[in-house]
Amino acid sequence: MPATTPTWDPQQYLRHAGHRARAFVDLLAHIPEPPAKAPRIADLGCGPGNVTRLLADRWPTARITGYDNSPEMLDKAHVDHEGPTPGGGRIDFAAADVRTWVPPEPYDLIVSNATFQWVPGHLDRFPAWIDALTPGGTFAFQVPGNFDSPSHRLMRELAHSARWRDRLGDTLRHDDAVHTPVGYLTALADLGCEADAWETTYVHLLQGEDPVLDWVKGTGLRPVLTELGPDAAPFLTDYRTALREAYPSTPHGTPYPFRRIFAIAHKPQAGR
Repeated sequence: MPATTPTWDPQQYLRHAGHRARAFVDLLAHIPEPPAKAPRIADLGCGPGNVTRLLADRWPTARITGYDNSPEMLDKAHVDHEGPTPGGGRIDFAAADVRTWVPPEPYDLIVSNATFQWVPGHLDRFPAWIDALTPGGTFAFQVPGNFDSPSHRLMRELAHSARWRDRLGDTLRHDDAVHTPVGYLTALADLGCEADAWETTYVHLLQGEDPVLDWVKGTGLRPVLTELGPDAAPFLTDYRTALREAYPSTPHGTPYPFRRIFAIAHKPQAGR
């Protein structure tokens, strides 16, 4: 767990919103229809609410609550996405820490997009969330599985270097922040669910100068930026140099391979 709780920047995060949302769109395509005509949905780690809106597009009558522990992200979500939806449903947002969140009511769908990597021991939270599903309900999520990729490995190596380890040695997550698809499938099946899990590596073609650095400034680098504050410039200079070598640009842009891990758990109907 990072020693410093990251401060989030919604505008920076949304700079690559289209690429980031691809995995959530793919996850949605695999989620079965909820049992209720007006399903109750929880979105854990909703961020600025841009993918929460996709839930309302898929299920127009749904009553959706997005939960997050970042005031900055929630402020953006409240302004841009909260309120009634055209299909008769509604989107709301509330402050909650996924590490301790207990479902306040039954849900037809609990979903999460790129959040559990920030939650140490998140497998231990699954039983309570599965218990809160209505019969026939679904728990679905995706997490990044690229902690051994150059972008994250180089970040950790620099943070652990002699220059930075006193300030950053315990700041970043390690490559065991998430589990394998087999690990997730087994854990969910052990809870009595019909489970599925898989992985996909996307190759995002990023544009602009130092686009991989720009990407991680919105996510994985947040603990470093929060910890160092105004002293971050030397770290960013060295990290930028390493990223340029690891991810060379091409005439078409900078290819950025990004592995994602998906899991879906379907709770059986009562009596099955």
